[in-house]
This record gives sequence, structure tokens and C-alpha cells, in this order.
Amino acid sequence: MRTPPREHPPAGTTVLEAEALRVELGTRAVLERVDLRLAAGVWTAIVGPNGAGKSTLLATLAGLRPPASGTLRLHGRPLAAWSPRERAMRLAWLGQHGEAEGDLAARDVVALGRLPRLGLLGSPGAADDAIVDAAMRETECEAFAGRRLDALSGGERQRVLIARALAVEAGVLLLDEPTTHLDAPHQRALLRSLRARAARGAAVATVLHDLGLAMAADRLLVLVAGRVAAEGPPADGAVRAALVAAFGGAVRILRVPDEPNEPSRDGGRWIVVPRD
Repeated sequence: MRTPPREHPPAGTTVLEAEALRVELGTRAVLERVDLRLAAGVWTAIVGPNGAGKSTLLATLAGLRPPASGTLRLHGRPLAAWSPRERAMRLAWLGQHGEAEGDLAARDVVALGRLPRLGLLGSPGAADDAIVDAAMRETECEAFAGRRLDALSGGERQRVLIARALAVEAGVLLLDEPTTHLDAPHQRALLRSLRARAARGAAVATVLHDLGLAMAADRLLVLVAGRVAAEGPPADGAVRAALVAAFGGAVRILRVPDEPNEPSRDGGRWIVVPRD
């Protein structure tokens, strides 16, 4: 029997949270006492220098890496208490190196996003087909729906894998470097998609190396050496200062007017440029 999708909780409701999270690789602590709350209707960008633990944090939030200590809760319930299928319906995950079988057609890959709701023996219905088609339109990959994944370019393949995550229709989106291989127009399209998903009530978290793209998020979490250096909206001066410090002062963050065709909520946007 198919399990119906859950409606998103009210905007601002904490959906996924970590407290005092410690994650180890071997004997080395990669994350130490990390606190994080992902809320419905909010897009959080996780940023920081190489080796800060960003991908490890996202994988731990997805339940793919067990913490050494600390707590993880999804909808107020320990993450480990959810069955794999229950978790897969509520958490959509895209890894930094997304995996899928190369001999599958692009549309079949996207349709895998419906598997948590259908189960192994379920058959997709008209509603599932509509969700798959909508996800492919959203990522502009419907033109090559019938092509094999291994016949696609890197950017095309990435758009298919993003569409697969979107097709889950999960309340939490966890995307690790989703802009990898995407050209500038498709990067901008993805940012619009993430804003729209959050506006419809999803809790969105992305790891982004491109700081300019990350500044479009509702909130930033600055991670340095496995610890949270700052967390808050880009407009928060302390968050911006922590971000500059995290990269050794090699960047500057400037406020510029909106572009005419992409107005923001507060009439301006932040950009990140190298320091001269």
C-alpha cells in the first residue's frame, strides 16, 4: 500500500535538528559539537573552506553516517527510530558524486525518486507520472528523457539527478554541491527552484562551494574545522564577518542592487568577490 505524502508543517517549524553532534572518521573528529536546525520554508546553505566537514555533516543529517555522539531528530523523533523507507520519504538526498545506473534512461532515473512511496512492488500511477514530469521540467531535462544516463554530459546528468531528488516530494531536501557541472543559466534556475521549494514549505539544505550562489539562501551556516563558526541570514554582519574570516580574508562581501528581472525580498543582494 502506498503511503501518502505528508503535508509540510507551518513555515518556521523545526523539521530536522542536530544537537552537540560529533562525527568521527577513524579516531579523528570531523565534526565537533555541531548544532543545527532546519526549518520548514527555509533554505540553509552550508559553507566553509575545504575540509571543514560540510559533506560529512550533510550525510550525517541524511542518516548515512552515524554520529559518535549527539542527537539527530526528524519531526521531533530520533532519526535512527525511523525505518529506511520512512526516512527516504521525508529526506531527499543528493550526494556530491550522485550515483545511478548508466544503462537507465533519464526519465527512469528520475522515476526512482518515487520508489520510497511506491515500495519495491508498487506501480506508478498518473499522479507519480505527473510528479516525475514536473521535476524534469523544473530542471529542464525533459528534452533527453529517453537517453541513457551514460550518454549525457556532466551537466545534463546532474540535472537528471537533481530531478530525481525533487521527485521524492520530501519535506527535507539535502543537496551536496548540486550546482556541480551546471552552467550559469542552470545554476540560476536551480537557485530559483530551491527558493520556490522552500516557499512551498520544504526545509532545504545545500552544501555550496560557490559563495556567491550561497548568498542567495535564507540562512548561512559557516563551518570551520568541524565546528559552527556562525549561523544566520546573509544580512547578519556577524555571519558575513565569520564567512570572510573562514577564508582567511581572501574575499569581500558587497551589497549590490537587484537585477531588474530577479528582485529579492529586500531590494538588494549580496555578492562575494576576491579581495584585491
